[in-house]
Amino acid sequence: MNKIDATMAILRISMGTSIAYHGINKARGIAGTTSWFSSIGMKWARQQAVIAASTEILAGVGLILGLATPLTCIAVIALMTVAIITVHACVGYFIFLPNGGWEYCASIIAVATAVAVTGPGSFSIDSAWNINQSLGVFALPMGVACAVCHLTLCWRPQMKTPTA
Repeated sequence: MNKIDATMAILRISMGTSIAYHGINKARGIAGTTSWFSSIGMKWARQQAVIAASTEILAGVGLILGLATPLTCIAVIALMTVAIITVHACVGYFIFLPNGGWEYCASIIAVATAVAVTGPGSFSIDSAWNINQSLGVFALPMGVACAVCHLTLCWRPQMKTPTA
């Protein structure tokens, strides 16, 4: 057993499980997720909630299985970038701050980038099917670009009016 293959399987499975479970949580409470998305300025909040939950579930399962690894990592990077920009950046860095800083999301981006660049390892469907992993080196910029496009189209943050 190769240590890198075992390490990549551990990273993929742990991150994939966490991401998929976040999606399941959103799907179970889709009305609350919709309301929350609306409150942070997402246009088409119901559709955004369904898309976010579905993307988290599918990307999480893809990571667990090591299937379409570069694409699943791009999706995770995009999700976490959107989360940082829409919710966590204004709070600060540390996760223990009220409403949670962007520390956790940045860590997930780092792991997703490392998995994409390194590849899923031999304990994966991608390896068994000999799926090309060359896209992985572009996962970080592609994930950020997807997030920027998504936010440009779908996010209208509420501007706070100064009080006199």
